[in-house]
Amino acid sequence: MKYEYEVFGDDFSKAGLASQDIKKKLQQLGVPIVTVKRTAIAMFEAEINMVIHAHGGKASVEITDGKITILMEDSGPGIPDIDKAMEPGFSTATEEARNLGWGAGMGLPNMKRNSDFLKVESTVGVGTKVTMEIKIADA
Repeated sequence: MKYEYEVFGDDFSKAGLASQDIKKKLQQLGVPIVTVKRTAIAMFEAEINMVIHAHGGKASVEITDGKITILMEDSGPGIPDIDKAMEPGFSTATEEARNLGWGAGMGLPNMKRNSDFLKVESTVGVGTKVTMEIKIADA
């Protein structure tokens, strides 16, 4: 099964809609709760980063018998230093985002912690592509 979503940038009222929908779909499919939680957290963090930093983008989720693959793509400003961005607490979020409770610098670390595979590709001025895979736990 494959699902596609638009992630709306700069609109915090719509932040997390895609990850909420995937969470519901995984629950309906009977996916073990540990996998549902890991997937929802990883995808939500990627979604919030797109809202805060990239003015939105596209999310694709493919569910197979053994894993969930999440692909998040945007045409935002890109990440100049991915290694630095992976450090817990590092953030380039705007003051507005921080005032709303976002931008604590845990997005990429939480994506890494909740996925079995994470690949971040980014080009400054072009955009970012994040690929995550989460193995479906045995029930």
